[in-house]
Amino acid sequence: MILAVQAIPCRIRRLRLPRSLFLPLGLGLIDRQVDVMALPATDMDHASLIAPPSHQRAEAPSPCSFRERVRSRYHAFWYHLGERVAWSRGIYRERPAQELEDLSGVQYERITSLQRRFRVRFEQHASQSTALRQYDYLDLLDQGWSALRLPRLAGGTVQDIGSSNFWYAPVLHTFFRPTALIGVEVEGHRMYINGYSRHDYAKGYIQDLPNTEFHIQDYRRYSSPASIITAWYPFVTPAPVLAWRLPLSLLAPHDLFAQVIRNLQPHGLFLMINHGRDEASIAASWCRKVGLAHYGSCELRSNVRPRLPPPVLSCWMRAPV
Repeated sequence: MILAVQAIPCRIRRLRLPRSLFLPLGLGLIDRQVDVMALPATDMDHASLIAPPSHQRAEAPSPCSFRERVRSRYHAFWYHLGERVAWSRGIYRERPAQELEDLSGVQYERITSLQRRFRVRFEQHASQSTALRQYDYLDLLDQGWSALRLPRLAGGTVQDIGSSNFWYAPVLHTFFRPTALIGVEVEGHRMYINGYSRHDYAKGYIQDLPNTEFHIQDYRRYSSPASIITAWYPFVTPAPVLAWRLPLSLLAPHDLFAQVIRNLQPHGLFLMINHGRDEASIAASWCRKVGLAHYGSCELRSNVRPRLPPPVLSCWMRAPV
Protein backbone atom coordinates (compact mmCIF):
# COMPACT_ATOMS: atom_id res chain seq x y z
CA MET A 1 0.00 0.00 0.00
CA ILE A 2 1.25 3.48 -0.76
CA LEU A 3 1.82 5.12 2.61
CA ALA A 4 3.87 8.04 1.44
CA VAL A 5 1.92 10.61 3.44
CA GLN A 6 2.49 8.73 6.67
CA ALA A 7 5.93 10.07 7.55
CA ILE A 8 5.66 9.10 11.21
CA PRO A 9 6.57 5.42 11.80
CA CYS A 10 3.84 4.82 14.35
CA ARG A 11 1.20 5.95 11.88
CA ILE A 12 2.56 3.70 9.17
CA ARG A 13 2.32 0.61 11.35
CA ARG A 14 -1.12 1.54 12.61
CA LEU A 15 -2.53 0.77 9.18
CA ARG A 16 -1.55 -2.88 9.56
CA LEU A 17 -3.70 -3.59 12.59
CA PRO A 18 -7.40 -3.43 11.65
CA ARG A 19 -7.45 -6.23 9.08
CA SER A 20 -11.24 -6.34 9.27
CA LEU A 21 -11.34 -2.98 7.49
CA PHE A 22 -9.93 -4.56 4.35
CA LEU A 23 -11.86 -7.83 4.34
CA PRO A 24 -15.24 -6.45 3.17
CA LEU A 25 -13.50 -5.22 0.03
CA GLY A 26 -11.65 -8.48 -0.44
CA LEU A 27 -8.35 -6.86 0.51
CA GLY A 28 -7.15 -9.24 3.19
CA LEU A 29 -4.11 -9.97 1.05
CA ILE A 30 -2.91 -6.39 1.42
CA ASP A 31 -2.21 -6.68 5.12
CA ARG A 32 -0.28 -9.92 4.73
CA GLN A 33 1.90 -8.39 2.06
CA VAL A 34 2.56 -5.16 3.91
CA ASP A 35 3.76 -7.13 6.94
CA VAL A 36 6.92 -8.08 5.05
CA MET A 37 7.07 -5.23 2.56
CA ALA A 38 10.43 -4.14 3.94
CA LEU A 39 11.89 -7.14 2.19
CA PRO A 40 12.27 -6.72 -1.56
CA ALA A 41 11.24 -10.35 -2.05
CA THR A 42 7.63 -9.36 -1.47
CA ASP A 43 7.66 -7.02 -4.44
CA MET A 44 9.05 -9.47 -6.93
CA ASP A 45 6.70 -12.05 -8.25
CA HIS A 46 3.15 -11.75 -9.52
CA ALA A 47 2.75 -15.49 -8.97
CA SER A 48 2.91 -15.02 -5.22
CA LEU A 49 -0.15 -12.79 -5.33
CA ILE A 50 -2.64 -14.38 -7.66
CA ALA A 51 -3.19 -17.42 -9.81
CA PRO A 52 -3.19 -16.93 -13.57
CA PRO A 53 -6.45 -16.64 -15.48
CA SER A 54 -8.19 -19.76 -16.67
CA HIS A 55 -10.05 -19.89 -19.99
CA GLN A 56 -10.77 -16.17 -20.13
CA ARG A 57 -11.66 -14.54 -23.41
CA ALA A 58 -8.77 -12.90 -25.18
CA GLU A 59 -10.84 -10.40 -27.15
CA ALA A 60 -11.36 -7.94 -24.29
CA PRO A 61 -10.83 -7.63 -20.54
CA SER A 62 -13.60 -9.26 -18.52
CA PRO A 63 -16.40 -6.96 -17.32
CA CYS A 64 -15.74 -5.70 -13.81
CA SER A 65 -18.04 -6.48 -10.93
CA PHE A 66 -19.22 -3.88 -8.42
CA ARG A 67 -16.76 -5.24 -5.87
CA GLU A 68 -13.89 -4.90 -8.35
CA ARG A 69 -14.87 -1.32 -9.16
CA VAL A 70 -14.91 -0.45 -5.45
CA ARG A 71 -11.48 -1.99 -4.97
CA SER A 72 -10.20 -0.15 -8.02
CA ARG A 73 -11.34 3.22 -6.68
CA TYR A 74 -9.77 2.46 -3.32
CA HIS A 75 -6.44 1.62 -4.99
CA ALA A 76 -6.73 4.67 -7.25
CA PHE A 77 -6.86 6.96 -4.20
CA TRP A 78 -3.57 5.61 -2.81
CA TYR A 79 -1.96 5.41 -6.22
CA HIS A 80 -2.59 9.07 -7.05
CA LEU A 81 -1.68 10.13 -3.51
CA GLY A 82 1.66 8.39 -3.85
CA GLU A 83 2.26 10.14 -7.17
CA ARG A 84 1.69 13.55 -5.62
CA VAL A 85 3.79 13.00 -2.50
CA ALA A 86 6.66 11.08 -4.18
CA TRP A 87 8.13 10.02 -0.82
CA SER A 88 11.79 9.02 -0.61
CA ARG A 89 14.29 8.14 2.12
CA GLY A 90 17.23 7.91 -0.23
CA ILE A 91 19.03 4.95 -1.76
CA TYR A 92 18.34 1.57 -0.17
CA ARG A 93 21.08 -1.06 -0.31
CA GLU A 94 20.49 -4.66 0.69
CA ARG A 95 22.87 -6.51 2.95
CA PRO A 96 24.60 -9.06 0.67
CA ALA A 97 24.26 -12.72 1.55
CA GLN A 98 27.80 -13.41 0.28
CA GLU A 99 27.06 -17.17 0.19
CA LEU A 100 23.82 -18.99 -0.62
CA GLU A 101 22.54 -21.41 1.99
CA ASP A 102 20.07 -24.32 2.20
CA LEU A 103 19.91 -24.98 -1.52
CA SER A 104 18.38 -28.14 -2.91
CA GLY A 105 20.45 -30.32 -5.20
CA VAL A 106 18.63 -29.02 -8.28
CA GLN A 107 19.05 -25.40 -7.20
CA TYR A 108 22.74 -25.84 -6.46
CA GLU A 109 23.45 -27.53 -9.78
CA ARG A 110 21.61 -24.96 -11.87
CA ILE A 111 22.93 -21.91 -10.01
CA THR A 112 26.49 -23.21 -10.21
CA SER A 113 26.08 -23.66 -13.96
CA LEU A 114 24.74 -20.11 -14.36
CA GLN A 115 27.55 -18.68 -12.24
CA ARG A 116 30.14 -20.40 -14.36
CA ARG A 117 28.65 -19.52 -17.74
CA PHE A 118 27.74 -15.90 -17.01
CA ARG A 119 30.54 -15.17 -14.52
CA VAL A 120 28.15 -13.70 -12.00
CA ARG A 121 27.59 -13.96 -8.23
CA PHE A 122 24.37 -12.15 -7.41
CA GLU A 123 24.62 -13.05 -3.72
CA GLN A 124 27.66 -10.80 -3.35
CA HIS A 125 25.44 -7.78 -3.94
CA ALA A 126 21.99 -8.90 -2.76
CA SER A 127 20.22 -10.81 -0.01
CA GLN A 128 19.65 -14.53 -0.45
CA SER A 129 15.98 -13.99 -1.27
CA THR A 130 16.75 -11.47 -4.00
CA ALA A 131 19.70 -13.44 -5.34
CA LEU A 132 17.59 -16.59 -5.76
CA ARG A 133 15.02 -14.64 -7.73
CA GLN A 134 17.75 -13.15 -9.86
CA TYR A 135 19.17 -16.58 -10.67
CA ASP A 136 15.63 -17.73 -11.42
CA TYR A 137 15.07 -14.98 -14.00
CA LEU A 138 18.50 -15.57 -15.52
CA ASP A 139 17.67 -19.27 -15.80
CA LEU A 140 14.35 -18.54 -17.53
CA LEU A 141 16.00 -16.20 -20.04
CA ASP A 142 18.71 -18.73 -20.75
CA GLN A 143 16.19 -21.52 -21.28
CA GLY A 144 14.00 -19.44 -23.57
CA TRP A 145 16.89 -18.15 -25.64
CA SER A 146 18.19 -21.65 -26.20
CA ALA A 147 14.79 -23.20 -26.93
CA LEU A 148 13.92 -20.57 -29.55
CA ARG A 149 17.47 -20.55 -30.92
CA LEU A 150 17.62 -16.78 -30.73
CA PRO A 151 20.87 -15.09 -31.73
CA ARG A 152 23.12 -13.94 -28.90
CA LEU A 153 22.99 -10.17 -28.84
CA ALA A 154 25.07 -7.52 -27.13
CA GLY A 155 24.76 -3.76 -27.13
CA GLY A 156 21.75 -1.68 -28.02
CA THR A 157 19.05 -0.32 -25.74
CA VAL A 158 17.02 -2.68 -23.57
CA GLN A 159 13.74 -1.46 -22.08
CA ASP A 160 11.82 -3.28 -19.37
CA ILE A 161 8.09 -2.71 -18.82
CA GLY A 162 6.65 -2.75 -15.30
CA SER A 163 9.96 -3.02 -13.49
CA SER A 164 8.60 -2.87 -9.93
CA ASN A 165 11.71 -1.83 -7.93
CA PHE A 166 13.96 -3.18 -10.70
CA TRP A 167 15.48 -5.89 -8.52
CA TYR A 168 16.24 -7.90 -11.67
CA ALA A 169 18.18 -5.12 -13.42
CA PRO A 170 21.45 -7.05 -12.78
CA VAL A 171 19.90 -10.05 -14.58
CA LEU A 172 19.04 -8.06 -17.70
CA HIS A 173 22.45 -6.41 -17.63
CA THR A 174 24.21 -9.77 -17.31
CA PHE A 175 22.22 -11.51 -20.01
CA PHE A 176 21.88 -8.81 -22.69
CA ARG A 177 25.02 -6.72 -22.02
CA PRO A 178 23.21 -3.63 -23.29
CA THR A 179 24.60 -0.25 -24.19
CA ALA A 180 21.71 1.20 -22.17
CA LEU A 181 19.20 -0.43 -19.82
CA ILE A 182 15.97 1.37 -18.90
CA GLY A 183 13.32 0.17 -16.46
CA VAL A 184 9.89 1.81 -16.70
CA GLU A 185 7.50 1.47 -13.75
CA VAL A 186 4.14 3.20 -13.42
CA GLU A 187 4.07 3.01 -9.60
CA GLY A 188 7.63 3.77 -8.62
CA HIS A 189 6.62 5.82 -5.58
CA ARG A 190 4.94 2.94 -3.72
CA MET A 191 6.30 2.92 -0.18
CA TYR A 192 7.29 -0.13 1.87
CA ILE A 193 6.80 -0.66 5.58
CA ASN A 194 10.42 0.33 6.26
CA GLY A 195 9.78 3.81 4.85
CA TYR A 196 11.68 3.32 1.60
CA SER A 197 9.98 3.55 -1.77
CA ARG A 198 10.32 1.41 -4.86
CA HIS A 199 12.39 4.19 -6.36
CA ASP A 200 14.75 4.06 -3.37
CA TYR A 201 15.22 0.33 -3.86
CA ALA A 202 15.67 0.70 -7.61
CA LYS A 203 18.44 3.24 -7.15
CA GLY A 204 20.25 0.73 -4.95
CA TYR A 205 19.85 -2.13 -7.41
CA ILE A 206 21.12 -0.13 -10.39
CA GLN A 207 23.77 1.95 -8.62
CA ASP A 208 26.65 -0.23 -9.78
CA LEU A 209 25.29 -0.93 -13.27
CA PRO A 210 26.63 1.31 -16.05
CA ASN A 211 24.18 3.20 -18.27
CA THR A 212 21.14 1.97 -16.35
CA GLU A 213 18.09 4.12 -15.56
CA PHE A 214 14.79 3.75 -13.72
CA HIS A 215 11.89 5.85 -14.99
CA ILE A 216 8.65 6.34 -13.08
CA GLN A 217 6.21 6.60 -15.95
CA ASP A 218 3.29 4.87 -17.63
CA TYR A 219 4.83 2.91 -20.49
CA ARG A 220 1.81 3.68 -22.64
CA ARG A 221 3.16 7.22 -22.82
CA TYR A 222 6.86 6.36 -22.89
CA SER A 223 8.31 7.04 -26.32
CA SER A 224 11.89 5.95 -26.97
CA PRO A 225 13.44 3.46 -29.42
CA ALA A 226 14.78 0.12 -28.18
CA SER A 227 16.37 -2.93 -29.74
CA ILE A 228 14.99 -5.26 -27.04
CA ILE A 229 11.89 -4.77 -24.89
CA THR A 230 11.06 -7.14 -22.04
CA ALA A 231 7.83 -7.57 -20.09
CA TRP A 232 7.67 -9.96 -17.12
CA TYR A 233 4.07 -10.97 -16.44
CA PRO A 234 2.35 -7.90 -17.93
CA PHE A 235 -1.24 -7.26 -16.86
CA VAL A 236 -3.77 -8.54 -19.39
CA THR A 237 -6.72 -9.32 -17.06
CA PRO A 238 -8.27 -7.40 -14.12
CA ALA A 239 -7.51 -9.81 -11.25
CA PRO A 240 -3.71 -9.34 -11.12
CA VAL A 241 -4.11 -5.56 -11.35
CA LEU A 242 -6.29 -5.52 -8.25
CA ALA A 243 -4.06 -8.03 -6.46
CA TRP A 244 -1.17 -5.61 -6.91
CA ARG A 245 -3.42 -2.86 -5.48
CA LEU A 246 -3.58 -0.82 -8.66
CA PRO A 247 -6.59 0.90 -10.26
CA LEU A 248 -8.17 -0.78 -13.25
CA SER A 249 -7.56 2.36 -15.29
CA LEU A 250 -4.02 1.00 -15.72
CA LEU A 251 -5.32 -2.15 -17.43
CA ALA A 252 -5.00 -1.31 -21.12
CA PRO A 253 -3.20 -4.17 -22.90
CA HIS A 254 -3.99 -2.86 -26.38
CA ASP A 255 -2.44 0.53 -25.63
CA LEU A 256 0.52 -1.08 -23.89
CA PHE A 257 1.43 -3.40 -26.74
CA ALA A 258 0.75 -0.67 -29.28
CA GLN A 259 3.44 1.40 -27.56
CA VAL A 260 5.77 -1.60 -27.67
CA ILE A 261 5.51 -1.81 -31.44
CA ARG A 262 6.04 1.95 -31.75
CA ASN A 263 9.20 1.82 -29.63
CA LEU A 264 10.60 -1.38 -31.10
CA GLN A 265 13.29 -0.79 -33.70
CA PRO A 266 13.31 -2.71 -37.00
CA HIS A 267 14.63 -6.23 -36.37
CA GLY A 268 14.20 -5.62 -32.63
CA LEU A 269 12.79 -8.24 -30.23
CA PHE A 270 9.93 -8.03 -27.75
CA LEU A 271 10.32 -10.70 -25.07
CA MET A 272 7.32 -11.50 -22.85
CA ILE A 273 6.91 -13.95 -19.98
CA ASN A 274 3.43 -14.99 -18.82
CA HIS A 275 1.92 -17.20 -16.13
CA GLY A 276 1.01 -20.38 -17.95
CA ARG A 277 -0.57 -21.05 -21.32
CA ASP A 278 -3.94 -19.40 -20.64
CA GLU A 279 -2.46 -16.01 -19.78
CA ALA A 280 0.06 -16.34 -22.61
CA SER A 281 -2.79 -16.94 -25.05
CA ILE A 282 -4.61 -13.81 -23.91
CA ALA A 283 -1.45 -11.71 -24.16
CA ALA A 284 -0.63 -13.16 -27.59
CA SER A 285 -4.03 -12.14 -28.88
CA TRP A 286 -3.36 -8.52 -27.92
CA CYS A 287 0.08 -8.62 -29.50
CA ARG A 288 -1.36 -9.81 -32.79
CA LYS A 289 -4.06 -7.14 -32.70
CA VAL A 290 -1.46 -4.34 -32.67
CA GLY A 291 0.55 -5.91 -35.48
CA LEU A 292 3.36 -7.74 -33.70
CA ALA A 293 4.62 -10.85 -35.48
CA HIS A 294 5.09 -14.03 -33.44
CA TYR A 295 8.64 -15.39 -33.63
CA GLY A 296 8.16 -18.30 -31.25
CA SER A 297 7.21 -19.37 -27.73
CA CYS A 298 8.09 -22.08 -25.24
CA GLU A 299 7.12 -23.36 -21.81
CA LEU A 300 9.90 -23.00 -19.26
CA ARG A 301 11.00 -25.16 -16.34
CA SER A 302 11.46 -23.37 -13.02
CA ASN A 303 14.66 -24.97 -11.73
CA VAL A 304 15.56 -22.37 -9.11
CA ARG A 305 12.11 -21.40 -7.83
CA PRO A 306 9.51 -24.04 -8.76
CA ARG A 307 6.07 -22.66 -9.58
CA LEU A 308 2.82 -23.72 -11.21
CA PRO A 309 1.74 -23.26 -13.87
CA PRO A 310 5.07 -23.17 -15.69
CA PRO A 311 5.90 -19.74 -17.16
CA VAL A 312 5.65 -19.28 -20.91
CA LEU A 313 8.16 -17.16 -22.81
CA SER A 314 7.23 -15.69 -26.18
CA CYS A 315 9.22 -13.62 -28.63
CA TRP A 316 7.74 -11.02 -31.00
CA MET A 317 8.99 -8.76 -33.77
CA ARG A 318 7.66 -5.99 -35.96
CA ALA A 319 5.74 -7.43 -38.87
CA PRO A 320 7.62 -7.19 -42.19
CA VAL A 321 6.58 -4.23 -44.30
